[in-house]
Amino acid sequence: MSEEQEASRREVLKSGLALGGLAATAGMPFWSKLALAQGEELVPFTDVPETFSAPPVTAGGFHFLDTRYIDSFYTPNDDFYIVQHYNQPEIAADDYRLRITGLVDRTLELTLAALKNRDKFEIDAGFECGGNRQEMYHGLIGNAKWGGVRLSDLLNDAGVKNSGIEVVFYGADKGIENIRQIDIEQAFGRSMHIDDAMRSDIMVAYEMNGVPLPLYHGAPVRLIVPGWYGIANVKWLENIHVQDRRYMGRFMARDYVTLSKIDVGGVVRWDERSVTRIQLKSSIVRVTRRDGSHRVTGFVLNDGTPLKSIEISIDGGLWQEAKIDAESTKYSWKLFYLDWNDASPGEHTLVSRVTDINGQVQATAEEMPEKPTRWENYAQFPRTVLIS
Repeated sequence: MSEEQEASRREVLKSGLALGGLAATAGMPFWSKLALAQGEELVPFTDVPETFSAPPVTAGGFHFLDTRYIDSFYTPNDDFYIVQHYNQPEIAADDYRLRITGLVDRTLELTLAALKNRDKFEIDAGFECGGNRQEMYHGLIGNAKWGGVRLSDLLNDAGVKNSGIEVVFYGADKGIENIRQIDIEQAFGRSMHIDDAMRSDIMVAYEMNGVPLPLYHGAPVRLIVPGWYGIANVKWLENIHVQDRRYMGRFMARDYVTLSKIDVGGVVRWDERSVTRIQLKSSIVRVTRRDGSHRVTGFVLNDGTPLKSIEISIDGGLWQEAKIDAESTKYSWKLFYLDWNDASPGEHTLVSRVTDINGQVQATAEEMPEKPTRWENYAQFPRTVLIS
């Protein structure tokens, strides 16, 4: 992006147009307001154990972000959340090949060098695990600048046949699945309809925050689907396959499937659907105290639909509009804060809600559909703090 383009982007963001008119911070950079200042301290939440801590990053391990300490727009690569389902393949850059196969006019096999020789595309995208939840401080989350090539350009070069309606993405990570008493080795796989795959903002990424993709995040190449849950962003991507029917692998048809009750033609039925687009969600992640005043901070994630407002209610009182980081973009996380200047001693309940420009409001727990599965936790999340 040129300096002129970047300056123009910032002006649009400051005007509020890119976020649907949200109140944005001005003057002092947002992050100087968000990072803990000298003498500023965390006020412990009482709805989670004080012993809470995020696990360290380990090979083949599980990691989530301690959201109480977010202090930059881009999550550091070594703190971005990690969830793995099979092994963690190590692929030498010189040995890497991306194959595009199936219902295409031309089967393609691309080296990493060939991908890097194509027009580079960058995008800010934040996402969370489909199972992110409150007891982890919603720490299965991260926000990064991704660099790579547009998926649509690769598909256009391969030439998708008219009969090709489903695009399947296979990772190099593999594991054993037991399907009706038969053990089968399967590669991690996810898919999407061709109409989704041809979006101009979906990326085959080889960079994360300006450096080569780290091993834990899918090196040398992964898929990035802005506005979708993390499960869709296939790591260690090695094969893109176009076919004429729905892909029914474990992580599309059996796992990461939200089970909920819906109205179907006037009849309440149990519906099963793959976890795909991020539901409209906000969460308060910390409260701090300095010189007798308090600040409430949180984040918003959604599918990229512009937002109308982010609000916070204290002890069931009036909703107060929060301020949002002016650096926020369509698919990035949106970090916000509210200065709480009249906090009285005792326990208080805080909750945030976000509304998009279509009038959709983040649901309360009571408004959520009956849903026994843990996927897609996006109801309003009341937090409790003790003010001394």
